[in-house]
Amino acid sequence: MSDVKVSGWAGWGVFAAIMLILAGSFDMLYGFIALALPDSAYLQAPTGALLLFDVAGWGWWHVISGALLVLVGAALFSGAAWARVAAVILVTFNAIGQLALLPVQPWWSLIVLSLDILVIYAITVHGRDLIAAGPGRRRS
Repeated sequence: MSDVKVSGWAGWGVFAAIMLILAGSFDMLYGFIALALPDSAYLQAPTGALLLFDVAGWGWWHVISGALLVLVGAALFSGAAWARVAAVILVTFNAIGQLALLPVQPWWSLIVLSLDILVIYAITVHGRDLIAAGPGRRRS
């Protein structure tokens, strides 16, 4: 047993983990679409490139970052401290990637940016509650 008190704010950590898994899944989906259909007008800016990458490079970026987001989101459920640090770093990179998509998908990018900010808030402010509520711990 543990004498660590868990508050009701542990739900923010669960929210962050679920959002990471969903965001990673969507990122992988968009990445696979970009790799399968590189000539799609839906994915391309008027110049044919997205910030620094061509469409295929953007697709690989999102496949890899999406897979990492899913893995770290799953690790957050265990309450691992390393997962909190990795999650904040990956969500920051995800937000930067969404800024690159702003000219192509403005509404979706703004929604994901808002969720990224909420996830960073949840992890940095209420992340200790998630660690305290980890496996084998009882709620006081």
